[in-house]
Amino acid sequence: MEESRKVIEFTIVFNRYKKKLYNYVLKMVNDRLMTEDIVQNVFLKFFENLSEIQNSSSYNFWLFKTARNEILYYFRSKRVRLDQFNVMSTDDLNVLSNQDIFQETELKEIKELIMKELDLLGPEQKEVFILKEYGGLSYKEISGILEIDEALVKSRLYKVRQKLVNKISKLVQ
Repeated sequence: MEESRKVIEFTIVFNRYKKKLYNYVLKMVNDRLMTEDIVQNVFLKFFENLSEIQNSSSYNFWLFKTARNEILYYFRSKRVRLDQFNVMSTDDLNVLSNQDIFQETELKEIKELIMKELDLLGPEQKEVFILKEYGGLSYKEISGILEIDEALVKSRLYKVRQKLVNKISKLVQ
């Protein structure tokens, strides 16, 4: 691939995926500086390997798979167990509506509950949920990234959602 075309392709991919990738990594490592380093490493590796990646439909998979590997490397290098990482604070979710104070307070309580529940999950369930809900990935893409069967992805996601629905419904009642 010629250099100018490679730069253009990289720029397009970077602009398309930087926010999703950043959010995924941040939710996994809960550290903004480390997130920036990991995302930078992922895009650097992407640029270096761009001519070897078969087609543009593989970019999403390649980026998230590489990000996951970088996250795992980070945890291994820091000797952090995967089940000890926390989801980011609820202030960073940017989901609050602009309605009245009561609704904002109620929504904040629900978000805090979701964050607490996610922290109680095993790393496998938590990662599937984050990849699907925050990364916007398909079941097939998650299956490929985590190297597990697509049915297992669906099962884990279903269980996480059920747990969250049960907890939220108790709060709302």
